[in-house]
Amino acid sequence: MNILNQETIVSSLLRWWDEGHAMLPWRENRDPYAIWVSEIMLQQTQIATVIPYYERWMKRLPTIIALYQASLDDVLKLWEGLGYYSRARNLHAAAQIVIRDYGGKLPHTVAELKKLPGIGPYTAGAIASIAFDQPVPVLDGNIIRLFSRLIDLADDVTATATKRQLWRLAASLVPERRPGVYNQALMELGQECCRPVVPQCSRCPLEAICLARQRGTEQQRPVRPPRKRIPHYDVVAGIIWRGEERSASAPFMIAQRPLDGLLGGLWEFPGGKQEAGESLQQTLRREIREELAIDIAVGQQLTIVKHAYTHFRITLHALHAHLVSGAPQHVGVADHAWVTLTDLDNYAFATADRQIIAALRTSFLA
Repeated sequence: MNILNQETIVSSLLRWWDEGHAMLPWRENRDPYAIWVSEIMLQQTQIATVIPYYERWMKRLPTIIALYQASLDDVLKLWEGLGYYSRARNLHAAAQIVIRDYGGKLPHTVAELKKLPGIGPYTAGAIASIAFDQPVPVLDGNIIRLFSRLIDLADDVTATATKRQLWRLAASLVPERRPGVYNQALMELGQECCRPVVPQCSRCPLEAICLARQRGTEQQRPVRPPRKRIPHYDVVAGIIWRGEERSASAPFMIAQRPLDGLLGGLWEFPGGKQEAGESLQQTLRREIREELAIDIAVGQQLTIVKHAYTHFRITLHALHAHLVSGAPQHVGVADHAWVTLTDLDNYAFATADRQIIAALRTSFLA
């Protein structure tokens, strides 16, 4: 059977979808804003993780107008813990553009959607097809895996030429009728049946036309290059007290990361990466001088946090310190604030810094 037979693939997928797809909160209506938010949250994040964030977001910011009016700090606080924070910054920036240039309504076409921050080809296709019934293709990791097995693709799926081939395949199959449902069915089939490690081929509506299934190569598809070794860094962060007193009510410093970098706009305990030949104490003093132009005295360690990012891992050493001289300047930070433990819930922190906060609270409030 010709695996590129559009009618067979589309009818099989739509029948499978209609027999019982997952009921998810962003599928309750066709609100383009809700679909946009969900698609951004689902980038590189599992559905189960996204659901509570999505529900909280939609309760607080139910419309584009609400997002437009919110401060970036409020948006980042809502996003806190979900990771890949550029997604939240892009949502906020895109809302400003939609209100200013599109009359408060998301554009309908892939070309216009791709002009908005944070929306690439896949997300544009998802929004255009699901929200606006545009017959346009989508291609995410799940669909790449599914198509690679369907046609038993032996080429590296990360190569530009292979990606173009897969986009052409996706475009040749998307139907004029119910394109958004078809695209969602592709996504869900990849999640539920065409899994990365143990594909559930016997449950797949496309099993009979899957070349990899017929040839026994489903475990070898898709083809990707070997993973590179992930580097590790030792990083130090300072709990910098204004004076030598350390208590639940004593003030200490937090700093806001520059908006254009990793974790941009989030707050943190300032510090940085250890350089060769430095002690942790020397690293912290140097980093604080470079970022805030102040001198500190470094005390004992509070806690150690191990954390993995997409392309590297860190061991974060949190050290007590106190201000010795100087007035904080924003040399390498966007802002700073003197706070107490009870103030911290008003600021958005990344996961590693929230573990430092937990250790601080245990130390003083337990």
